[in-house]
Amino acid sequence: MSEVLDALVIGAGSAGLGVSYFLKRAGRNHHILDRGRIGETWRTQRWNSFRLNSPTIRSILPGDSYEGPDPWGAITHHEFVAYLEGYAERHCLPVVTQTPVDELSKDNGLFRVATAHGPLLAHNVVIATGDQNRQVRPLGSTALPIGIHQVDSSAYRSTADLENGAVLVVGSGQSGGQIAEDLARAGRTVFLATSRNGRWVRHYRAGNILNWLTLSGFLDVPRKELVLPSGKLPARALVGATHTISLQSLSAQGVVLLGRFGGVENGSLIFGDDVDGNMRFADDVSANTKRLIDEYIERAGLDAPPAESDPAETVEPRVPDPRIRSVDWIASGVRSVVWCTGFTGDFSWIRLPGALDTAGQPVHEDGVGTIPGLFFAGLDFGSTRKSGTIPAIAEEAARLVERLVGKKNSTWPAR
Repeated sequence: MSEVLDALVIGAGSAGLGVSYFLKRAGRNHHILDRGRIGETWRTQRWNSFRLNSPTIRSILPGDSYEGPDPWGAITHHEFVAYLEGYAERHCLPVVTQTPVDELSKDNGLFRVATAHGPLLAHNVVIATGDQNRQVRPLGSTALPIGIHQVDSSAYRSTADLENGAVLVVGSGQSGGQIAEDLARAGRTVFLATSRNGRWVRHYRAGNILNWLTLSGFLDVPRKELVLPSGKLPARALVGATHTISLQSLSAQGVVLLGRFGGVENGSLIFGDDVDGNMRFADDVSANTKRLIDEYIERAGLDAPPAESDPAETVEPRVPDPRIRSVDWIASGVRSVVWCTGFTGDFSWIRLPGALDTAGQPVHEDGVGTIPGLFFAGLDFGSTRKSGTIPAIAEEAARLVERLVGKKNSTWPAR
């Protein structure tokens, strides 16, 4: 308690390490606390076959450069964890592991962070735990028969961990599409409850889709321009790590496509009649995204080869006719459900009036909290469409630390 730190960073994932890098460059005395190990979420909330969606060359943290043989490849989460550990060691970042934060409060004008190893005081706090660490399930999940094993996407590892029998995957975004394919390739009977999600091809006009979207400025669109009339943000488009995944391609692999999950009635699983609409929506998003890239290529005068058809988009969909609206879980053999229905953040440990909204989520502007000295890093869509992804870290961490170091009415001296 005798030392008052310039800053405390809570969360030693990619966002927290990026912030720490810039704090160290600025000469600020700080610690990074993590409830577990470096990259704990990457270790414990990814399935066995998981690979990063961002290409390797755009999965590099600030101060590093990629010089390997496969810049546009997709590394595994195990490889990324090893990279994070090496990054912290190479840059001598002050990481303190196995130190969960019990409470964040204020004490005589300073931030007080309570841990099992004792309290810490700091002039500034950067919360880099992200807001995608608490799984969300629909209300209908509580009505599922007791005989169905339920698991969240964050807890799914492989088909071997599920009950024998068919599997229902709920949600067709990033996790849902990739897990459904993982199960189908393992020989499981898979039902997929689709949702209104866009789709991107993995490669387009001889380039990685995320590289095109970065160069074109698509990923830099501000958050305020992305908010839907409902007040919600759009779901991220489904994109495979190494190849395109579409509802059509999943159906061609034997995945049974259903509409949105609607709950349980008389012991049967109920689904909407929107599967065709969901498929068209994904097709439209893909077409519009490719059109945007075409316009950028023409505007920039780039010599890119013509577009080629992607087999995942041209394959004929195999949708049950008539469409399935009700599934008898016993007769169909469904014994497991994997919920891929999104995440929210757990900030229940923050005891700072005004820091969170009525839903318990951060109140901020581009990562700068409402309380002087409080910052948030790594929030999904926190500033732009790119926020919350690894490629956003270098730019956003630098900007956040610049704000932290130069914040008005600072109670500690510049160095």
